[in-house]
Amino acid sequence: MARYTGPVEKIERRLGVSLALKGERRLAGKSALEKRPYAPGQHGQRRSKVSEYGLQLREKQKVKYMYGISEKQCQRAYKTASRMDGNTGANFLLLLEQRLDNVVYRMGFATTRRFARQAVTHGHILVDGKRLDIPSYRVKPGQKVEVREKMKSNEQITRALELTNQTGISAWVDVDQDKKAGIFTRLPDREELALPIEERLIVELYSK
Repeated sequence: MARYTGPVEKIERRLGVSLALKGERRLAGKSALEKRPYAPGQHGQRRSKVSEYGLQLREKQKVKYMYGISEKQCQRAYKTASRMDGNTGANFLLLLEQRLDNVVYRMGFATTRRFARQAVTHGHILVDGKRLDIPSYRVKPGQKVEVREKMKSNEQITRALELTNQTGISAWVDVDQDKKAGIFTRLPDREELALPIEERLIVELYSK
């Protein structure tokens, strides 16, 4: 299954949780989820019992839509996490947090991961001074991520950084807003990731 590119607010309403898929609209309280906090469609307001498998599947869907990844990428990240020491679920999320497009988003250079991915694929992001256009590239602690010189005056990037005054910048990155550059200083702890995801259910789903 390919990565989803359709209406994102409908997905948030379906899953019943904000996945940070909209930038300024979410911060301004104008997201569709806040206006209509129920599933889309004729029967969206009906309550239905969800099976154990349904709960597991919903958590996986949250991850896929939040990070903008395909099913194949999701499975690959899980398999890698399962071979690592420590908690598989936490490792799974940390691998996704190391994606270049996500790091660009965490540094405040984009209001959404979707825009961050676009900036990467268009070649507007440098890693340790070299242009990289692979959103799934795994950034390592200590690496420098910066906006390419000709894009540093881009209005969308400048506006995204302005909005970090409301959202704040993640504690595991060190960003120089004037230079539009930052260092991925360390891997975050699971407790620092304010994600509406129960990764335990994803592990249960994939380990069957």
